[in-house]
Amino acid sequence: MTSPGIVGNRAVLGALLAGLLVACGAQPSDQTSLGSSESAAARALASVPAESSAPAAASERPLAESPVPSLPAAAVSSPAPPKAPARQAAAPPPAPPAPPPRTPSPWALGASPLPLRPDGFGEILPTPESLRDRRLPTADLLPPPADARFASSIGAVTAPIRERMGESWSPACPVALDGLRYLTVSFRGFDGQAHTGELVVAASVADDIVTVFRALYEAEFPIEEMRLPTTADLKAAPTGDGNNTAAYVCRAARGQTKWSQHAYGTAVDINPFHNPLVKGDLVIPELASAYATRSAVRPGMHVADGPAVRAFEAIGWSWGGRWRSSKDWMHFSLSGG
Repeated sequence: MTSPGIVGNRAVLGALLAGLLVACGAQPSDQTSLGSSESAAARALASVPAESSAPAAASERPLAESPVPSLPAAAVSSPAPPKAPARQAAAPPPAPPAPPPRTPSPWALGASPLPLRPDGFGEILPTPESLRDRRLPTADLLPPPADARFASSIGAVTAPIRERMGESWSPACPVALDGLRYLTVSFRGFDGQAHTGELVVAASVADDIVTVFRALYEAEFPIEEMRLPTTADLKAAPTGDGNNTAAYVCRAARGQTKWSQHAYGTAVDINPFHNPLVKGDLVIPELASAYATRSAVRPGMHVADGPAVRAFEAIGWSWGGRWRSSKDWMHFSLSGG
């Protein structure tokens, strides 16, 4: 098949040759000349190189027939999205710091005598901040019980014990020395440790008192101090911050002329600062007003269904917290007085 471009080129060359012949004087009727011219033109056309038909064939091929190289399926598939980094498990929040250990009160016990009232007691002053929830550690005067188990002993008031008692007993007292007994019993301190305390009580109630303190020990009821009252205690000016648990003291009842139950060895005061005597405007100890209100129960306090009240009432004793005209929260006695 001849390319349309070649046909057009030959027509143009023929026209040019015919024009040249006319310019040279040749007549159209001159067949010979014309033939010669046509022959020359034909030779001229023949001398024009023919264009290769291969490109035409390629140009005439439909676009759809153009070969498209095939790619592997993996090459034409969409690239996989990048993997997100693995999430590590969130670390648990740090534990809150442990509360700091309770530090001893900065209050110096027994160091500040109080001004006296007309009745001889110290002035009633507000409770120091550091004593409003009193939990002081115990200083050991006697060896603590072995293996932290409850231990007790009952013995006579020997000469060394009598000397330590000082003026807390005299021949004028209602009970002779041979009617009293010296007891040691285990107790739990506010420091959580086991300690050994000492008491003097009437011989007739010694076994019952051991039973009471055994129950308090098993209930882990805290007691701050338990030692024999001495002459120094009896003669010291009131400081209003004492807290000694004690039994025997040969003295009259407060505000009265008759003997106290303590003079018979049939009364025990436990944690007096936590359980003060409240009578009118009088509070004993004088700095224990924070414990005169009993609604805010703190360790060491006696309550109606508490271990101390239950233990003493189990042996037939009475509690001063049940009195009507006044309240002696620390006080337990055989006769109720």
